[in-house]
This record gives sequence, structure tokens and C-alpha cells, in this order.
Amino acid sequence: MGSVLDVVLSTAFFAAILGVSTPYVLAALGGLLAERAGVPNIALEGSMLSAACAGALVAGYSGSVWAGAVCGIAAGSLLALLLGVLHLYLGADAIIAGIGLNLLAAGATSYTVFALLGDKGGTSRLHSGALPSLRLPLIEDIPGVGAVLSGQNVLTWAALAATPVVAWLLYRTRFGFHLRAVGEHPEAARSVGIHVHRVQFRALALSGALAGAAGVFLSMGAVSFFVTGMTAGRGYIALAAVFLGALRPWGVFLAALGFGTAEALAVQLGNLDVPGQLVSAIPYVFTLLALAFFAWRRRRASRTDAAPAPLTGPPVLESP
Repeated sequence: MGSVLDVVLSTAFFAAILGVSTPYVLAALGGLLAERAGVPNIALEGSMLSAACAGALVAGYSGSVWAGAVCGIAAGSLLALLLGVLHLYLGADAIIAGIGLNLLAAGATSYTVFALLGDKGGTSRLHSGALPSLRLPLIEDIPGVGAVLSGQNVLTWAALAATPVVAWLLYRTRFGFHLRAVGEHPEAARSVGIHVHRVQFRALALSGALAGAAGVFLSMGAVSFFVTGMTAGRGYIALAAVFLGALRPWGVFLAALGFGTAEALAVQLGNLDVPGQLVSAIPYVFTLLALAFFAWRRRRASRTDAAPAPLTGPPVLESP
């Protein structure tokens, strides 16, 4: 027990939480934007996987990690826009279309890697490189805090900055007002001249770009290569963080950080004498418990709202 506590209370563990939480935060914020626009982006997993593959391949062939990052983010955005075409223009169910796009991304990335490199496992034989980490001299000298913050990947800093930016976008800009109006009541928004589909497509483009950045982190931040199926359900977990965070940016950030903490704990416990099956199940068990808590809290709130207000005095009859 002592060794477990030593690991959990170490600065290295808190630094690992930020790194592991990065894809959850980015993808969850993307899912939040799409959800507030009225289009649930179930294709977060596919956007992450497509971006991870495209980023690693472009970086490997071009020799530029930044070109790979840009192309990966663009690939994630394009898949989200494809979801918009299927749902908004062709009338497909958003849930079914999203799951179909996730399956398409899984198959397409495996086939592309095999066609280009002859390897079904990933791009390990292609030298893709990794995005740089940032070392901040002033912060690095602060005891404890410096060991946690300094040296984090550039996309981890982007994830930390994305939360206030998304909050500002949703609640302080005209586009955010239109986005929320479209998501809450599209007909009312249309009646005042808001182009509903245009707003939804823009929200999906941003949603896919954020999920794409999450995928790029997996293949060019945490490691320097793509592995088939490396998202491992993180897109679905990020979608759970959207609702667990009550559809608010800071709530979504905290929920995503909680999921990242569970995965970081699983990684650290894997280095100790803990059964591997238990370790690998920790993130998914945490997800189920979090969703169960969310459902219980929502049901309790609905019962409270449905309860009749107590009478404070005798009823007063209105005169005809």
C-alpha cells in the first residue's frame, strides 16, 4: 500500500495526469461544441483515429511534424463534416452515422497503413517524429509545480488553453450565441435569420478539429508513431465527459481530467505488483461509475422539479 501511495502522491504522477488527460480534454471540448449545436458527434473516435494516422504518415513522409499535425487536425475536421453531410443533408440518424464513421475510420486507417508500409500494426518503421515539449524557465524553478507543468507537450498546453477559449467562444461571442440558440431551438433560431445548418457545420468543423488535435497527440505527442486502433475507445469516453460535465466547458474539463486520472493511475499501477486485468479495467470501470452517478443525479433533479410546491397558506379564490 505504501508503494502505491508513494506513486500516487508523486509529482511525476500529477505530471502524467496532465499528459494522459490531454486527448480526453481536447476531444470532450469538441464533443461539447457539437452537442451544444444540436448535433451529437458520436464520430469523435473516428476523428481521433483518422487524425492520428494522417498526422503520423504526413510527418513521416514530409519530414515535418508541424505539417503532420496540421494534416491530422484537418483529417479529424473532415470526418466531422462528413457526419454533418450524412445527418443534416441526407437525413441519416446522427448516432448510427457516427458509429458507421468510426468503423470506417478504423478500417480505412488499417488499410492505408498496410498499403503504404506493408505493416498491419502501425507506422513504427516510419520515422514520424514527435511534437516538441515546452520547458518554461520561470515555472520550472517553482518547487513541485515546475516538475508538473514544465516539460509538457505543446498539445497539453493547447488543451489547457482550449477550455477558457471554448468558454469564451460559447458565452462571449455572437457565434457562440447563435450556436447555443441553434442547439436549443433551431426553429426559433431560423425565424430570426440564423442559418441553422451553417452554424452546425461550423460547430462540427471545430469539433472535429479538436478531436483531431487529440488524435495527433496520441501518435505525435505521447509517442512518435501510429498504432492500429490506438484510440482504444477514448473518443467514447470523451463523449461521456461531455454529459458528465453538464454541457459546460469547465465541467467538461474536470470530467475529462477525472478520466485522465483514472488512466494515469492504471498506467502507474501497471508498474507495480498489481494484476494486469484489474489495471486495464480501471478507466472503463471509472467511466461506468461516473455515468451511473450522472444518471442518478439527473433522476434526482427531475424528481425534485416534479414535486409539488408546499402550500404556505390557505388557497385564495379569485373573484369572477
